[in-house]
Amino acid sequence: GALPNRGGCSVQKRLIPALLAGSDAVVRSQTGSGKTLAYAIPVVQSLQAVQPKASRSDGPLAVVIVPTRELAQQTYQTFQKLLKPFTWIVPGVLMGGEKRKAEKARLRKGINILVSTPGRLVDHIRNTLSIAFSAVRWLVLDEADRTLDLGFEKDLTVILNSLNSAGASRQNVLLSATLTHGKHTEHIPLQISDIHVSGSASPEITSHSAVTSDHCTASQSESFAVPEALKQFVVVVPSKVRLVCLAAFILDKCKFSQNNKLIVFVSSCEAVEFLHSLFTSVLARPLTNQKPQLSFLRLHGNMKQEERSEVFQEFSVCRCGVLLCTDVAARGLDLPQVTWILQYTPPMTVAEYVHRVGRTARIGGRGSGLIFLTPAETALIDELANHSISLSEMKLQDILSSLMMDDTYKGRGKYHSEVTQETRERATVLQTEFENFVHSDVRSVQTAKTALQSFLRAYTTYPAHLKHVFHIRSLHLGHTAKSFGLRDAPQGLIPRRKQDGTRSSARKRKTGRPAGQRELGLFRSEFSSGLEGGDAGKKKKKKRRSFSPSGEEEDGEE
Repeated sequence: GALPNRGGCSVQKRLIPALLAGSDAVVRSQTGSGKTLAYAIPVVQSLQAVQPKASRSDGPLAVVIVPTRELAQQTYQTFQKLLKPFTWIVPGVLMGGEKRKAEKARLRKGINILVSTPGRLVDHIRNTLSIAFSAVRWLVLDEADRTLDLGFEKDLTVILNSLNSAGASRQNVLLSATLTHGKHTEHIPLQISDIHVSGSASPEITSHSAVTSDHCTASQSESFAVPEALKQFVVVVPSKVRLVCLAAFILDKCKFSQNNKLIVFVSSCEAVEFLHSLFTSVLARPLTNQKPQLSFLRLHGNMKQEERSEVFQEFSVCRCGVLLCTDVAARGLDLPQVTWILQYTPPMTVAEYVHRVGRTARIGGRGSGLIFLTPAETALIDELANHSISLSEMKLQDILSSLMMDDTYKGRGKYHSEVTQETRERATVLQTEFENFVHSDVRSVQTAKTALQSFLRAYTTYPAHLKHVFHIRSLHLGHTAKSFGLRDAPQGLIPRRKQDGTRSSARKRKTGRPAGQRELGLFRSEFSSGLEGGDAGKKKKKKRRSFSPSGEEEDGEE
């Protein structure tokens, strides 16, 4: 149970002495740089030196607020290890999913270092009489920008008011990889004269809570701290081939090569459940003369806490496997030896991109990230470039070519002379397998439809400044449905807007079909050859379909 040896870490070298000297701090440092130990060591050092000795009856002496249950558990375990020589200091964790009654009992007995998620701490402040903050000497907000985000701001105000009314003077520490100047710190009732720890500059004491960037002046875009050893890639994939592309990449890294651990980020709990069910059934089954089957795990906010903890533990210790998850796993989690981060659904913000890729290349280790974008979403590459994040392109054809290594997906055709043609054939076979599984029973179809609906809901919530990149109208619903293993787009996915009485009928006259039946045909499909022209209305024969290297459908239309 020893703490990992994390080498000479600059954030720790600079922050630990400053905190031991009594400074407050706002810290922006790259993901995986060892921020937890950077504040945990000074907290433990100062509390063990208290005279007379701290005891359980003192109640909380340090309060650490983190945004997710997994990070709460991980931080608590770090404190447990640090406190082994100091048995009189008691750490404790409060988080959703645990029994309140057991937590109340622990609070009554006494907890000195209290790690908690915001909502659960507010619950206890309101309902547990035995919680008192009069002795608190430390307040730490880890992943502070997320903790201070819209969902947590009210909770945090309740917590800070309780701490402030207790009247004790304390040290305040805010930490994150993406904490930007003024954006979060100005709203909270903390008086901070902070030490800024960022980049290679030496610590500087300032008179107010200012966080400056490593590489840019106030007039430029904020530059986020990304791990130095991280390789970042993008693959441009038409919607229709996204599912096959993801599967081919996973097969390449976890079946045809050794010791890769992948985290795949998607936008919703429903999408995680869908992919887990699909991949476990289609990709992970044992095949003739093959090595052990693939291991798929899932992690999202709708799972019971006990199950989430088991998954977290299992993925931490495994040598090879795939974790399908929502952004619940994007912050602060230290999952050892993760080699690839796949952003299957693009993030809502550049900050979220940084936190996701920060699950790999931690503390000087190596790692890679790959983001999937449709042709209509490629403007995100410029958006990331504005924040000093540059991506190398990975070719779709190269990813799909890994299917050549498994004869399970061999097509009926004889294309040995033309490798790309056979790759196309195999991609089609795999897509057909996915569709056959999804349509094998009513339940599977419903799981896929629910996942598709949740994906579309999430797609409408991108912030205004990214609407030019992610707009619901630029999606081709039929092709998007294919990426969920559905053969056709279900009816009524996007309801008609009823802004005025004439709009629907006007559109009907113009397009010759009701507005409700739209696969967003006003926009040229990302697969369109541009040659449909005057023959578009004529009936065409159904032809065999296969994928071209660009993901286009070949041999006519359905």
